[in-house]
Amino acid sequence: MRWFGPNDNVKLIDIKQAGATGIVTALHQIPVGEVWSVEAIQQRQEIIRNAGLEWTVVESLPVHEEIKRASGNYLQYIQNYKISLQNLADCGIKIITYNFMPILDWVRTNHNFINEDGSKALLYNQDAFTFFDVFLLKRPNAENDYSEAAKEKALQFGNQLSVDEKALLFKNVLLGLPGSKINFTAEQILSLLDDYTEIDNQKLRENLIYFLTEVTPIAELNDQKLAIHPDDPPFSVLGLPRIVSTEEDLKAIFCAVPSTANGLCYCTGSLSADPKNDLEKIIDDYQDRIHFLHLRNTIRESETIFRESEHLNGDVKMEKIVEKILLVMNKTKISLPMRPDHGFLHEVDETTATYPGYSLTGRLKGLAELRGLEMGIGYKLGL
Repeated sequence: MRWFGPNDNVKLIDIKQAGATGIVTALHQIPVGEVWSVEAIQQRQEIIRNAGLEWTVVESLPVHEEIKRASGNYLQYIQNYKISLQNLADCGIKIITYNFMPILDWVRTNHNFINEDGSKALLYNQDAFTFFDVFLLKRPNAENDYSEAAKEKALQFGNQLSVDEKALLFKNVLLGLPGSKINFTAEQILSLLDDYTEIDNQKLRENLIYFLTEVTPIAELNDQKLAIHPDDPPFSVLGLPRIVSTEEDLKAIFCAVPSTANGLCYCTGSLSADPKNDLEKIIDDYQDRIHFLHLRNTIRESETIFRESEHLNGDVKMEKIVEKILLVMNKTKISLPMRPDHGFLHEVDETTATYPGYSLTGRLKGLAELRGLEMGIGYKLGL
């Protein structure tokens, strides 16, 4: 289970009593780009071990924006990353998740879509996002990224919103980084976007590959596994480049840096948001590169809307995914760490402040369902 640290309102005892054994966390209190010291890592390990759990996966060791742009002090930030990797290895932590999405982490336009049973889910609506981009944020030249029909649909959508609903949409899209309770402001995001005006997909991929050629040898030396998280959503937002969205993207990354220490955080939710991605084929093609599992599900309501769904019910055929993963683990004799990614917000958790998608009950429901599915399929396969 993912835990955001001592300030997380989801407590370690809750996770322990749910049957989880490992914790996925990060040192969110350390500014991006600074070194994670052995002392800071050990302090977090001690907190987790005192609760009867183990810190098994880092999520995430964030990549500084200057590394992504290959500008400013990026060489020093890469050096700091190497030191942090070594320090994590010295503390026995072997799996490190990260992403290379410029500026924003995952993006949704609605954090409280109401399901039939009253629980709430995360949803992305392209019309809502286009309205935000063109008419609320007013990003320079944003109108050039959309067709006239798309802008007209977005305006029709926006004209139905109240002042408060427009403010909520703005807040939802500019949600801060995981572990942070601070949203980006319009001024901040526009300034950050200016820094990417000369960065396209090709340049961003070149910068990622350079970063990986520098840090992968450290991971390889220490038997660590780097697991890049796919883009979420797997298409451009705010005109920013996307380079971890498709099967072709994965092939380019893995061919450029062939070490199996350069691997994937296999997120079924992010990858499935693009219906062209064949999730089962990705397992077949890159089974030796999959080091960490994010299992969640989505439903595409239309070409422009997708939302989070129950873990076992959605466009992802989770039973087929889990079966393939179990066969891979049986073949390699490696137990891949998994966490239930995101979860519905249930009424019991409504009054507890948590990061969207990370309330306790919804994730525990997903964990229980996934463990049951795993046990049932394992029994069927005789594993």
